[in-house]
Amino acid sequence: MISSDLQEIEEQLLAYVEHNDLGRLTELLSHHHASDLARILEDLNTEDRVALITRMPPELAADVLSEMDPETHPEELLEWLSIEQSKAIFNELDSDDATDLIAALPEEEQAEYLERVDKEDAADIRQLMAYPEDSAGRLMSMEIMSIPENFSRKQAMEEIVRKSEEVDDFYYLYIIDKANKLTGIVSFKNLLRAKPFQEMKEIAERKMVYVKASTDQEEVAKIFSRYNLPSLPVVGENMELLGRITFDDVLDVIEKESTEDLLSFAGVSEDAELRGGWYESVKTRIPWLLANLFTASLAGLITLAFHGTLEKLVIIASYLPIIAGVAGNGGTQTLAITLRRISTEDISREKIIGIITKELWVGLTNGVLIGLSVSLMAYAYEGDIKLGLVVFFAMAANLLISGMAGSVIPLVLKQINIDPAVASSIFITAMTDILGYTLLLGLASAVLL
Repeated sequence: MISSDLQEIEEQLLAYVEHNDLGRLTELLSHHHASDLARILEDLNTEDRVALITRMPPELAADVLSEMDPETHPEELLEWLSIEQSKAIFNELDSDDATDLIAALPEEEQAEYLERVDKEDAADIRQLMAYPEDSAGRLMSMEIMSIPENFSRKQAMEEIVRKSEEVDDFYYLYIIDKANKLTGIVSFKNLLRAKPFQEMKEIAERKMVYVKASTDQEEVAKIFSRYNLPSLPVVGENMELLGRITFDDVLDVIEKESTEDLLSFAGVSEDAELRGGWYESVKTRIPWLLANLFTASLAGLITLAFHGTLEKLVIIASYLPIIAGVAGNGGTQTLAITLRRISTEDISREKIIGIITKELWVGLTNGVLIGLSVSLMAYAYEGDIKLGLVVFFAMAANLLISGMAGSVIPLVLKQINIDPAVASSIFITAMTDILGYTLLLGLASAVLL
């Protein structure tokens, strides 16, 4: 739905609220998806948000709150709801969505809202909150379509009907033994093709893809992508079935991780840039700018060391930013590809050698081609073949170095548990600047003087 449509719906909703026309308001709300209503609420001030959310049916309000962007703080709306309203909404929320809302509240308020949840649901939420924030356990929903392995097809169908009230959008049956251990999965195709009294353990698929509750959410996203799954079971250390993760939760993870990687690549913090004020942004950016100032100063010292060469060959100064800038861009290209590979696959030692070898060849080839172009430009302007050769070798060598740096540096940082998205660019820029200046000025001193 385009933004102009949403703007029109927003105006209608607020008009019905202002005139207390609950009949038309309810009818209009029923015609629109919770995701669209969530987008509308995100753009409203607190007063209008409260006016709308308190007039929504509990089931719709639950869906809207779970669809709102966490950065817009939907949990803040809970304090404006009556105890009865919040209880009704929590009863409609899946355990993972309820956990997200309560976990976002100040710690001193969490217990108060857990009191408004049914005891069984509150126990589930407490269990989910005990898992690390970026783990599969925190991501999963505990509402799951599990069927005992000794159930017949007929019994399984009856169990599906019984559980369907509390489990939304299920894609598989998870088959469990008497100890609640996951023993297999059954697709609906195989369920329908089974004989009426055939037991689930006879038709269950034993080759399963699952994750442990402790698995990092980035790894969960990779597994979903690798196997093209709509949902994924989560198990404990002894294969006991704990819950499931659905693809919509993973899409949120991918968006979050992509945002983090993009901002880390630029050396800034997500909290500071997206939610904080100017002070937080300055505080997170200044360390990296100071680091860049230090590395840039080292490059400046190179020019001081070769000041005699620059005094006699003023023309060479015009090629310094070209050699450093092009190689820096080449290093950034290699870095982006390497970071992508690090984030989407497990890289073995053999793959590491392959990645570095490939990027060295790419750097060398690009260096020769770009070096030839720059050297011909130098020869055309100055008519000096020696100057052209100096520029050629400096550019070729620096692009080769940038290819190596763009692949080796992030891989090394990954091995020593430093986020390569945050730190790599500083080191690559330093290498291409310092070595580029040294190569060009050193060759010029040796060949042209």
